[in-house]
Amino acid sequence: MKKIAYIGCLGLIGIITTELGVIGILPQVATHYQISIDKAGVLLSAFALVIALTGPFMTLFSSGFDRKKIMMLSIAVFLFTGVVSSLAPPFWLLMLVRLLPAFLQPVYISTAIAAALVQADKKKEHQLMGIVLGGIAIAMVTTVPFATYVASMFNWQAAFVVQAMVSALALLAIFKGMPAMPVREKKSYGTQLKILKNPVFLLSAVMNFLMVAAWFSTYSYFADYLGKVKGMDTQMISYMLFLFGITGVFANWLSGKMLSVSIPGTTAFFLAGTVLVPFMLEYSGGNNWNTILVIAIWGFLYAPSFLNASAYLISAAPHALEFANSLSTSFGNLGVSVGTMVSGWVIADMGVKQSPWVGLCFGLLALLMIAWRTILERKKEGYTACMD
Repeated sequence: MKKIAYIGCLGLIGIITTELGVIGILPQVATHYQISIDKAGVLLSAFALVIALTGPFMTLFSSGFDRKKIMMLSIAVFLFTGVVSSLAPPFWLLMLVRLLPAFLQPVYISTAIAAALVQADKKKEHQLMGIVLGGIAIAMVTTVPFATYVASMFNWQAAFVVQAMVSALALLAIFKGMPAMPVREKKSYGTQLKILKNPVFLLSAVMNFLMVAAWFSTYSYFADYLGKVKGMDTQMISYMLFLFGITGVFANWLSGKMLSVSIPGTTAFFLAGTVLVPFMLEYSGGNNWNTILVIAIWGFLYAPSFLNASAYLISAAPHALEFANSLSTSFGNLGVSVGTMVSGWVIADMGVKQSPWVGLCFGLLALLMIAWRTILERKKEGYTACMD
């Protein structure tokens, strides 16, 4: 199933390039449309909000269809978005076409993971999931910084051309490389919805939301922060995005290994970065070398957040894999949306320098959720032992 996992990974690279590729060009978009940076940030937060609100329903609806066809349809919509966005349409139309693929993003991710795991050995599930979700880290080391670099060389529209090209390649790979994958046994909606009554699952979902909100409070304004606080130009920022992604690729691989040992421990380890990074950014001052070191550490701790969030949530609902995956994506994107919006409000009032501290607040709350779930599970184990 590794071949399917790698194809799923390529598709996810296209998706993440479309979703996060705007981060490096937000200042240019804001200038072009003569709007503030927090309003330009809505291109990211609104995309994430659509995913958060519709993801579980779209995944439930599509759960009975052939997985190959669902993945192809999803990527085709992302391709359409990249093409239209590259034409620099009016801002309302740019926003509209940005929202269209958001409806299918969680469907693609949950379907790609389910396709990769359909015949997998139980011991290799986290490894295969790591390959698919590794597309996030790979996009951040390749296509996201490359799109920013191309935009610095030409214009911001060129970033969307890059996004469209990656989506076209992914669509071709799915069409040529994947067999038809009809769903042989569709689980009832009731069976999947049962997990929403599980308090451990609900705590895990809240942790997922808070963790992603913590990271995106700062990462959404990565380019603006480095430009205004650290004095870097657009080209240097593209290099920093590249560095951020390089350390992230290694971290994603390491996290996949660590999750096999301890899911909560691995999640807490990387989540601790939301508390450490704000202090490191603050005390790195204006020294470029210090800032480069901090960005490398930041990328390392940030990159596995989506893999850890999925593994953490699925571990609370192993019998509803696709629905749990879609909820992980939805709660994660709700975190992207809320983290971006809350940080945008703080930036509008106090300046972009304060955005890392917004992330620290969300991060502390996420760590609290991990501790709470651990206490609940230990109490449950103790009760079960007493009954035996």
